[in-house]
Amino acid sequence: MSRRRLVAGAAVAPLAPLAGGMVALGGALPARAQGTPTTGVNGDQGYEPAGSFDIVGEFYGPGPSGIVVAENGRIFVGFPRHAINHKGATLGELVNGRVVPWPSAALSLPSSAAPADRLMSIHGMTMDTQGRLWAIDDGKLAGQPLQPGAAKIVCFDIAANRLLHSIILKSPTLLPDSHMNDLRVDLTHGQAGTVYVSDSSFGHSPALVVVDVASGKQRRVLATHPSTQAEAGFMAVVEGVPLVYDPTQKPRFVVGGVDGVTLSASSDRLYYAPLTSRRLFSLPTALLSDFSISDADLAKAVRDEGEKGTADGLATDAQGRIYTTNFEHDCILRRNTDGSFDLMVHDPRILSPDGIFCTRTHVYCTLGQWNRLASFNNGQDKRRPPYHLIRFPIEPVPTYSAEPT
Repeated sequence: MSRRRLVAGAAVAPLAPLAGGMVALGGALPARAQGTPTTGVNGDQGYEPAGSFDIVGEFYGPGPSGIVVAENGRIFVGFPRHAINHKGATLGELVNGRVVPWPSAALSLPSSAAPADRLMSIHGMTMDTQGRLWAIDDGKLAGQPLQPGAAKIVCFDIAANRLLHSIILKSPTLLPDSHMNDLRVDLTHGQAGTVYVSDSSFGHSPALVVVDVASGKQRRVLATHPSTQAEAGFMAVVEGVPLVYDPTQKPRFVVGGVDGVTLSASSDRLYYAPLTSRRLFSLPTALLSDFSISDADLAKAVRDEGEKGTADGLATDAQGRIYTTNFEHDCILRRNTDGSFDLMVHDPRILSPDGIFCTRTHVYCTLGQWNRLASFNNGQDKRRPPYHLIRFPIEPVPTYSAEPT
C-alpha cells in the first residue's frame, strides 16, 4: 500500500513494501533534511535540525546496526539478534528495494545448522584496505545463552559473494557474558592482518580482543583498565530524560564498556571508547598487535585523547578525521586532526546512531532506536519503525544563487 509523508517540509516519493517487513525509498536518495548550517550565536541554539542528510533506506522489521558500502555502491547492513531474536536475515544486501540475505540465505537466515556454520547475530561491520567485508558475529540470540562456535569474526569477498575467513572466538578470549560489538582490521601488522574487536560485555567484563588472522591466535587485553570500562555514575540525557548508570541496578539505557573502535588513516593507531563514557582513547597498533607485549606495557601506552561525547560508533575518513555518533544529542560529530570538533548533522530523528561507515565522499549511519527497547522501558517497546539508514557528505554541500553578484 503506497503512502506519502513529509520530511523537513519536502514531499517524498511513495514507499514500496518489501520482503521481511522492510520498506525503503525507491531509486535515488530524494529525502533531505535541510536545517541551519551551524549552531550557536549565528544559528539556532542547538534545538533545531542542523546540517543536511539523505535517507538512504527505511526499515520495518529488524532494526539495523552494522553498515558497509562498497566502492561500487553496494550496500550491506547487519541486523543483530541479541536484542530481538528475529527470523529475518542477519546480514543483507540492499538490492532493488529488498533486503537480500547475504552472502546466501543458508548463511544469513535462521536454520538448524550448527552455530559455527551459520551467521547468528551480525553486529559491527567494516571493510579492509583490500575491499573485503569483515563483520563480528556476536553469536547471541535474545533469551538464549551464548553457544559454542556462535561468536566469530567473518570475512567476505564482496565481488564473489564468498566467505573467506571464519575465526571462532573461544575461551578464555570469549566470556559467557561477552558482547563482541565492533571491529576494525589492520593489514599493516601480521602475516594476513590483525583484527581488533571491542567486547562491550552484556555484563561487567569488557575488554579489547586482538586476533591474528593467519594463525587464529587471540587474546583479551586491558580487561581491567579504565579505558575499556563503563563509568559508574555516568549520566546521559536521552530523549530529554536524565539517566544514571549504576552497575548494581538494571540499566535504563544502553550501557557498556569499550564499544566504538576505529583505525587511523594509516592504521598506526587504534582509537576506542567505552559506550558509557565521554572519553576517547588510543593505542599504537605496533604494540597492540604484538602478542609478546604484556598487558601492563599496553596500559602504559594508552593515550587519553580527551572528550568526544556519548559515542557508540566511530569511523575515520581518508583525511584522518574521526566521526563519532552521539546518542545524547541526536547528532554526529567530526573530530578533526587538531582535536577540534564539527557538528555534521543534528536532527531529532537521529535516534541511537549506531553503525557508521565512511566512503570517499559520504558518511553512512544506521539509526536503531536501541534506547527505546522494552528492556530499558519497563517492558514496553517504544520503538517506532521505520528505522533509518542515512548518509551525509564529507565535504560541505555547495551553495548557489541566481542573483547577480
